Amino acid sequence: MNSLRAPEANRSNALHAGAWWLWALGLATAASRTTNPLLLGLIVAVAGYVVAARRTDAPWARSYGAFVKLGLFVVGARVLFTVVLGSSIPGSDVLFTLPELPLPAWAQGVRIGGRVTAEQLVFALYEGAKLATLLICVGAANALANPARLLKSLPGALYEAGVAVVVAMTFAPNMVADVARLRTARRLRGRSAGGVRAVLQIGLPVLEGALERSIAVAASMDARGYGRTAQVPTAVRRTTNALTLGGLLGVCAGTYGLLAAEGAGYGLPLLCVGLAAAVAGLRLGGRRAARSRYRPDRWGVRAWLVAGSGVAVAALMIWANGYAPEALHPGVVPLVAPELPVWPALGVLPGLLPAWVAPVAKEA
Repeated sequence: MNSLRAPEANRSNALHAGAWWLWALGLATAASRTTNPLLLGLIVAVAGYVVAARRTDAPWARSYGAFVKLGLFVVGARVLFTVVLGSSIPGSDVLFTLPELPLPAWAQGVRIGGRVTAEQLVFALYEGAKLATLLICVGAANALANPARLLKSLPGALYEAGVAVVVAMTFAPNMVADVARLRTARRLRGRSAGGVRAVLQIGLPVLEGALERSIAVAASMDARGYGRTAQVPTAVRRTTNALTLGGLLGVCAGTYGLLAAEGAGYGLPLLCVGLAAAVAGLRLGGRRAARSRYRPDRWGVRAWLVAGSGVAVAALMIWANGYAPEALHPGVVPLVAPELPVWPALGVLPGLLPAWVAPVAKEA
């Protein structure tokens, strides 16, 4: 039992960044399979508890609140669009009626204003909550996974693209922290932190800081020899392109086959062949990247437990979607109150496992 007890996090036992992303993507997959607001709220609660228990004081760890606010904004925008532009969902419980703007004949099927029903608003709320939960799951991965360590784990063929993505993921939380710092400074000086004028005055220092960090990162990358590639034969390069492109096409076709009812027979074999070809192409393409790995992150038992918990949540929710679709997708026509299904709710709880097995962050 002592071997499974979470130790204090340090550079040698830090959890692999890919494990956090697999865990978060598993929760996001589960969220994509339901519109039940109670299950979506449970997924958000699981993600929030793990973030509160295992995030550090690094700049990227402070971005979780921004993703939560973005999710709330998405829910509000989805409901607002339904009120203004209407919805295809029929309903009989009319809440209020807005003045309808007449549109030309070529815009049939589109309306602005008109009656707003409770069924339309509830459907928009369900759909917006699902999208917000997906964003919050991504925010949890962004708050827990070190983007620099994630870059070290990418295949050599994806190194250039990975650098661009990781730099963007690193700068976004820093910009959020800069905005919070500048708003606090304005309040301490007795100035307003809201309004259009405050946003304009805060935006310039934030952009200036982002530009300075970009220049510093570019200089450090140039000093470390970033962008130098090794010479590989033409035949190997062409084989790499063919395997990678063919593999990605196979993955897309196989995924479509799994999602479509008529393609269940060929979907899984095609997906496996596509993955194998894509992996082979990435390994061959990695020969061009002349770089070494200094103290590479290891995928240990705790990484397997964290990633497996997210995969388990996704698998259990997909399985529950097969035998209890009504519980996972509450009806809106007629309008019924959502209920919390017991077994799907219990299937979300394995997502709490990282809160006990992942290394504990040091106290600031």
